[in-house]
Amino acid sequence: MPSVFNKLIVAAIPAIPKFIVRKFASPYIAGEKLEDALTTIKKLNSKGAMATCDLLGEFIHHKEQATRDKEELKNLLFAINKEKLNSNVSLKPTQMGLLLDEEFAYQNIRELVALAKEQGNFIRIDMEDSPCTQKEIDLYLRLRKEFDNVGLVIQAYMKRTDADVDLLIANRANLRLCKGIYVEPESVAIKDKQAIRDNFLKQVEKMFVNKCYVGVATHDEFLVDETLKLIEKHKVSKEDFEFQMLLGVLPKLRDSLLAKGFRLRVYVPYGEQWYGYSTRRFKENPEIAGYVVKALFGLN
Repeated sequence: MPSVFNKLIVAAIPAIPKFIVRKFASPYIAGEKLEDALTTIKKLNSKGAMATCDLLGEFIHHKEQATRDKEELKNLLFAINKEKLNSNVSLKPTQMGLLLDEEFAYQNIRELVALAKEQGNFIRIDMEDSPCTQKEIDLYLRLRKEFDNVGLVIQAYMKRTDADVDLLIANRANLRLCKGIYVEPESVAIKDKQAIRDNFLKQVEKMFVNKCYVGVATHDEFLVDETLKLIEKHKVSKEDFEFQMLLGVLPKLRDSLLAKGFRLRVYVPYGEQWYGYSTRRFKENPEIAGYVVKALFGLN
């Protein structure tokens, strides 16, 4: 779908009634309630896919918000355990108060990681925009000293990523690698599409060679094909990595990878903050809007 069309879709969103935007976003938002997320995860599990569930919310302004969301995430972990679902949990440090009080955020996240550990589950710490990058790497490494059930996200379009991956591999990190979605200045981010792809594949290969577990998170079929070549080149076991995709995006590609026996995890977001999340994501990455429109009309 042409990028100009994607941008036109995004530009029109503020003029569209909210209930229509909800319909527009529904392919990749599970719903507003915990029960909606659980239902979606069950459906994915029945198709052979794993999940990672995210309570929507980020860049909060009050500690009370972080505390409420922490309690909801605890309920999510209890529900996953009770229902015996194949899902872990993703969270954003700014949702836990990172930009308000770093120690407060760390203790919130540590509480969740410890609970997940007790239940045999796993927490994935999402990476946010560049002012948060070092804070979130430091937070992760601090947790990693105590826990082995916690992972981090790394973004291929950041110029610092090559050095960050070296550091994280040395600390036996569990990583999710994505291209990156936030709009960043050229001083810190690679802007050329092919250069981002090249760095993505460089980091994937580095992780494969160093036996670093990686979630290869992409909807770019070129990157999927090239990753498959690297898997064959380095004889990587299917137990040592997984593919990851967003809910509702390119389901045919998702299903084809599952049919080949690959581990695949779907990112399942839910919560009352769906509107802000959806509009921000569409603005930051108009290509996603194109994917969603195609899904909405059954073109994937």
